[in-house]
Amino acid sequence: MKASELRSKETTELSTELESLLRAQFSLRMQRATQQLSNTSQLLKVRRDIARVRTVMTEKAAGK
Repeated sequence: MKASELRSKETTELSTELESLLRAQFSLRMQRATQQLSNTSQLLKVRRDIARVRTVMTEKAAGK
């Protein structure tokens, strides 16, 4: 997911995107804890996507 794609979305869409990413992160953490996660790089990708969404939400809130 690119930041330019996120900037074109509305605030409500960003909120739902953030919620789904947080759920995915929780699911991946549970899989890692039970040693069912085969591709551990997914966790890092989701964390970075969460950071991107939060950054864009902050930018929109600041009015940039």
